[in-house]
Amino acid sequence: MALLRVPFSKISIPEAKTQLRNEPGKAGEKGNLIPTMTEIMESSIAQNLHLQLHTLGPFFRISAKSLETKQELGRAEGLVRVWLGGKILHLDSIRMRRDTLGMEKSIFGLGLFVGAVAIRHGFDSGCKKAELLAINDTDVFHSKLVRFYTRMGFKVVHEVDGSSMGDLAHMLVWGGKGTRMDADIEELLVKWGRRFKASSK
Repeated sequence: MALLRVPFSKISIPEAKTQLRNEPGKAGEKGNLIPTMTEIMESSIAQNLHLQLHTLGPFFRISAKSLETKQELGRAEGLVRVWLGGKILHLDSIRMRRDTLGMEKSIFGLGLFVGAVAIRHGFDSGCKKAELLAINDTDVFHSKLVRFYTRMGFKVVHEVDGSSMGDLAHMLVWGGKGTRMDADIEELLVKWGRRFKASSK
């Protein structure tokens, strides 16, 4: 299968048993805006997608298949890691088939649905923050990645260009140079909650 790889960094995720978490959102006014995993999954069906969350310990993989052709259209990988400030959702990579670029979904395409499952999984796992590296393979592609994740709700933390000892540590973790970006998980879910809640009804 020819895939268009949109990397944060590179990691090999082992096969795992499929699990779908359908826990409700948090109570309160803000919690009512947060989409449940069920709502995200149901909204994907309206876009002719079948999403699955696979987990193995702290690692996760999300796959998206076409309900018509049963072919895999894309996937995302990452892990939930424990840090001094609490759990963090570490997003590693998103891979999408080239023919999904023409699919009629949101302006963010397939990546929005796959990303929403990842963010909700982080929320259910107790993560407060999501982190990624917008990899810098080429200047043009890198700038598009940064704009994409900025519109999603991520904020630039640090430019990893290899010019410092600290950058070397980042490059070992992420597998390359690029722009480190973070986002508040609850804020992301609230920002895009109406998109999934409306689609699931």
